[in-house]
Amino acid sequence: MKLKVNGEEVIVKEEKLTVAELLKIKKVEDPDTVVVQLNGEFLDKSKYNNTLLKEKDEVDFLYFVGGGLI
Repeated sequence: MKLKVNGEEVIVKEEKLTVAELLKIKKVEDPDTVVVQLNGEFLDKSKYNNTLLKEKDEVDFLYFVGGGLI
């Protein structure tokens, strides 16, 4: 199956793949710090385990990082 992940074309051998499984494949260490955008729509974290990806889906991982100088 072909997907676009963070702007890059990715081919995965799995025909059925959830967002949660994709996070593992892409070695996202702490999924709690990532927001997933699927085809331009933000996906609620509670749906990661049940949302199946389809051919040509576009998935973006958005990382929130705190920091700065005081």
